[in-house]
Amino acid sequence: MQRSTLLRGTAVTGAVAIALTLTSCAGSAAETAPSAADMEIGSVDLSADCPSTVVIQTDWNPEAEHGHLYEMIKDNFTIDANTKAVTGPLMSDGEYTGVNLEIRAGGPAIGFQTVSAQMYQDDSITLGYVSTDEAIQLSSTTPTKAVFAPLDISPTMVMWDPATYPDVQTIQDVKPALEKNKGVWRYFDGSAYIEYLKSSGLASSDVLDGSYDGTPSNFVAAGGKDMQQGFASAEPYVYQNEVSAWGKPVKFALIHDAGWQTYQSSVSVKADKFDELSPCLSKLVPVLQKAGVAYYKDPSAANDLILKLVDEYATGWTYTQGVADYSVKTQKELGLVGDGPDSTYGNFDDGRFEDFFAKASKVYTDLGTPPASGYTVGDLYTNEFIDKSISF
Repeated sequence: MQRSTLLRGTAVTGAVAIALTLTSCAGSAAETAPSAADMEIGSVDLSADCPSTVVIQTDWNPEAEHGHLYEMIKDNFTIDANTKAVTGPLMSDGEYTGVNLEIRAGGPAIGFQTVSAQMYQDDSITLGYVSTDEAIQLSSTTPTKAVFAPLDISPTMVMWDPATYPDVQTIQDVKPALEKNKGVWRYFDGSAYIEYLKSSGLASSDVLDGSYDGTPSNFVAAGGKDMQQGFASAEPYVYQNEVSAWGKPVKFALIHDAGWQTYQSSVSVKADKFDELSPCLSKLVPVLQKAGVAYYKDPSAANDLILKLVDEYATGWTYTQGVADYSVKTQKELGLVGDGPDSTYGNFDDGRFEDFFAKASKVYTDLGTPPASGYTVGDLYTNEFIDKSISF
């Protein structure tokens, strides 16, 4: 799933210093920190089943959508600004789990390649953020299996100027409105959801423009005539409050509501490492669930770390306290994060996955990149490690 270069992200997308609370190594390689062996392990002990450092590759720069990860190291960390990674003792409910957590930035930090490709190039990566559509498309070359869904609904949306398009409310309204006003829907070229919308009659070549580069310039220059791809949990705030040339509200509709219901940024393992990592995942996945619930209850400390990392990584990505606060609020209000249709946080809905697999398989087959021969839904995800008692 592609994202905006400067406002969001593009993806088709150090060791622990025990005595320190906040450690920064900006501008240099991460310092060698002392061992975490002296920390007392709490009720969750990952040391026997997980790597000594659990490495998670994200799909973009640090942001609130990744907050559940930073929640686990928010009070004690080491930053490596050169490699765009942060490491700390992996904590659960305030207790040490016996291992460290390293969170790596994606997007520009990995040359804008897919997380799947990065995982297969670097064996030190334990888990990565892989959206369902990416997992299906790349199942023949870099197969992955999802074990935890931090986001229930993808934030990907199309946005427009409500003054220009007062009658547009849903994606069903977009195509006729653009045809009438001779505007375009600007998006990242190669976005699979666009192909789905075209096949569903909700978009057509005459209103589509795949030249979106992530900057606001073309949207602003069009004066409200054009519509544009974005994230519902960021761009509406950014365009109204931080793009001075626009400085007014936009409205939006989620792509999810049009039927393209991918699981965005699912925490996944390489398919060939699934069996080996299963003992670890049985203990680690509930820790991830708890961290997500804790983050959305009080995101302040993790967001402080996110903002610090954005500043020290200095990739050109800008992210403010206002965007972080808006993101958390909007994710909860729109149900982008939450328990979904049941009472469990972080699991996958079987029926929804079946439906999406059928839709995405057709789209990618039509594009010439079909899923691996014999691939089934069961190859793509599992709920076996999910603790059903953990919810919002």
